[in-house]
Amino acid sequence: MAKSIRNIAIIAHVDHGKTTVVDALLRSAGLYRDNQKPVDQVMDSDQLERERGITIMAKNTSIVDGDMVINIVDTPGHHDFGGEVERVLNMVDGILLVVDAAEGPMPQTTFVLKKALEHRLPAIVLINKIDRADARPLVVEDLVLDLFIKLGADDRQIEYPVLYGVAKRQAMFKDLPMLPVSDQTLREGSVRPLLDAIRDAVPSPSVEEGPLQMLISNLEYDAYVGRLAIGRIKRGTLRKNQAVAVGQSDTSFHNGKITALFRFAGLERQPVDSVGAGDIAAVAGLPDAKIGDTISDLDEPSALPFTRIDEPTLEMTFRVNDSIYASDESTYLTSRHLRERLQREVLTNVSMVVEDTVDKDAFVVKGRGELHLSILIENMRREGYAFMVSKPRVVTKEENGMLLEPVELVTIDLPAEHVGSVIEKLGQRRGELANMFPPDRGLVRLEFSVPSRGLIGYRFQFLSDTKGTGTLNTTHAGFVPHKGSIETRGHGVLVATETGEATRYGLYQAEDRGELFVTPGTPVYEGMIVGQTSAKLDVAINVCRKKHVTNIRAAGADEALRLSPPVTLSLEQAMEFISDDELIEITPVTFRLRKRILNTGDRQRDEARRRVQGQ
Repeated sequence: MAKSIRNIAIIAHVDHGKTTVVDALLRSAGLYRDNQKPVDQVMDSDQLERERGITIMAKNTSIVDGDMVINIVDTPGHHDFGGEVERVLNMVDGILLVVDAAEGPMPQTTFVLKKALEHRLPAIVLINKIDRADARPLVVEDLVLDLFIKLGADDRQIEYPVLYGVAKRQAMFKDLPMLPVSDQTLREGSVRPLLDAIRDAVPSPSVEEGPLQMLISNLEYDAYVGRLAIGRIKRGTLRKNQAVAVGQSDTSFHNGKITALFRFAGLERQPVDSVGAGDIAAVAGLPDAKIGDTISDLDEPSALPFTRIDEPTLEMTFRVNDSIYASDESTYLTSRHLRERLQREVLTNVSMVVEDTVDKDAFVVKGRGELHLSILIENMRREGYAFMVSKPRVVTKEENGMLLEPVELVTIDLPAEHVGSVIEKLGQRRGELANMFPPDRGLVRLEFSVPSRGLIGYRFQFLSDTKGTGTLNTTHAGFVPHKGSIETRGHGVLVATETGEATRYGLYQAEDRGELFVTPGTPVYEGMIVGQTSAKLDVAINVCRKKHVTNIRAAGADEALRLSPPVTLSLEQAMEFISDDELIEITPVTFRLRKRILNTGDRQRDEARRRVQGQ
């Protein structure tokens, strides 16, 4: 059976068409009836994934092509979710690298490909979106080859097949068609070249002799059978109702029983009685199973090594929400609720770490980046949790008496007129310009090495400096000696001094002091941030102020006061925006920015004390 199996992971930069390729393979396998409307990005089943257009969690599916079963793992493309990529590479024997025909290899392409090459996996390259007006597939093909060489691919890995296609049209070609590609050519294309390449370039799983071993690489939950442990069977045969040993080392094994066993069949899990070596299976009946555990023979338990996951680079403090509005807007708001939810997260999110603090109402959560942490925050908010989070902080470490901090490789594409501003701003954040490439497709490419903390709060500035015309991508590049202090926010904030509803009159009076974040009628409380100033000092202001009523005041006079549109921040922008003495209050209804110390007098005394101490 193992000879007819191919296990492959699909990897790519965000928005290069990876999930669309999976769609094309599923449609080619006849998983939709003739009268059934196919669902685009069907593997992105999570609501957040569909909203953001990215893959967050690795997912398994399977198709059948003649006598060949192809197990497919759809992986995230953003380096913040690199932990997902690293652990699922244990399940596969080859990769499909999808690259945009115009953009070429991007930083996150480099990240995921590097991980695959470290696992000695053979590759297939698909240059996608060759129907783009600015497509340059031959140039991109050379860039991909350069990337393989740069990452140290061996002689076997560098002899990869190259395909060209438009995944959205289910059209792929072994040879590059004439450009611009015609609609007729696309209609004549199919996914057959890709299926043939998988058959020829990806080896069958290597099967070892001996008792059962299966490494758990993923976890899912089913409403009927409970927790599902997913992984590839290294050796032996796994059977329904089988008694097994589960653990990560010889001293940690405990007994369990397989109550249900599934193979992946298209978009569904198919119940089976047994699964052999080389195949990927989902197992129920092991409620304490964790990612990295090995399911092995009960009489001869033995553990398989698990891939080392890269260390977290950012941390935030999650604490109980003590806002006056929290209890009215949420279901779960106690420290017990918060702790249980965070502990549940680390069971499946292996690159995230949760630590207790001396404050029983606060927990330190470490992740791979701002997006990694913001996805957790948004999911918890939608689940009914209320809590508060601090400004992200980098995770440092000490080696040989030297303080080290994480550094990012930053790749920027932007029009030439904005180059000077970007170089200046990143220089202020301890960034070092590594490369500057001449204009290509009207854009200059800059490559920087920037401390991770220097990027906190920069994306918002970058969009402003480039007027939305630039793109910025980052990937973790290790740890370097600490580069000294960085000033990341050059302005102050407007802070409410009263609790109530913001009035048009009060906001009109506040508008002279800076830009507003709230509108008339917005509930506010003392210590809540309602805007930003152009100066570096914070300004306490009463936005609930009402105009004194007189006998000559005309009805509707406040309505005649014109306000500028408020600044609207996304969650990621809010995480970048806040300072060390500020928090983001999260509830299922909304999120608000606030000072850590709410009382105006107490906060001003604390600020005066810190200035005296030189902090």
